[in-house]
Amino acid sequence: MPLIYVVEDDAPIRGELVQVLERNGFEVACCEAFDRVVEDAQAAHPDLVLLDLTLPGTDGQLICHELRAVSEVPIIVLTSRATEIDEVMSMTMGADDFIPKPYSARVLVARIQALLRRATGGSERSVLEHNGLTLDLSRSVAMASGGQIELTKNEMRILALLMSHAGTIVSREDIMRDLWDSDAFVDDNTLTVNINRLRSTLAKIGVSDYLVTHRGRGYSV
Repeated sequence: MPLIYVVEDDAPIRGELVQVLERNGFEVACCEAFDRVVEDAQAAHPDLVLLDLTLPGTDGQLICHELRAVSEVPIIVLTSRATEIDEVMSMTMGADDFIPKPYSARVLVARIQALLRRATGGSERSVLEHNGLTLDLSRSVAMASGGQIELTKNEMRILALLMSHAGTIVSREDIMRDLWDSDAFVDDNTLTVNINRLRSTLAKIGVSDYLVTHRGRGYSV
């Protein structure tokens, strides 16, 4: 499971980032001392760094430059300082990508995944396994002893989220946010329909009772 190191001093934004990343199967570590970001980031051995530019007592571009001097870890600048000069300077200082705030959670996750694929040369297959079921994210295919079957985009996203949190309950709200970036304007019944379709799809390869409904709380595997 890739580890993302978050350098963000705004507590609400940092908490939101942690939730988004963990929902999408990443481990997360957060910077606690902004006077020693580079040292702490190296000690964490992350697979990728998310870096804000406006930080207490220092500047993210300087941190980016210092971190790049000692590490090849992928760096994504995520900042409200979204001028063209800030973007050019960040990339010049060694950032691999630049995302302005406010950000789309789906776009952020896609950019992280793409950067991690490039960092590993595209050789790493994204595979989740739990309780006799294997999910190949690169092919959107679920496999069990009864064979394999291709999943729709929503089926794959739901199953990947639940399998990456196997043994814990994922709330309906979290699933809807993962699917549609918002739970505010989505008919609750729409998720139920998607869950039932996934159950029917898995049943075709002999996998039944895999998705567990926790009434009023969410779902688990």
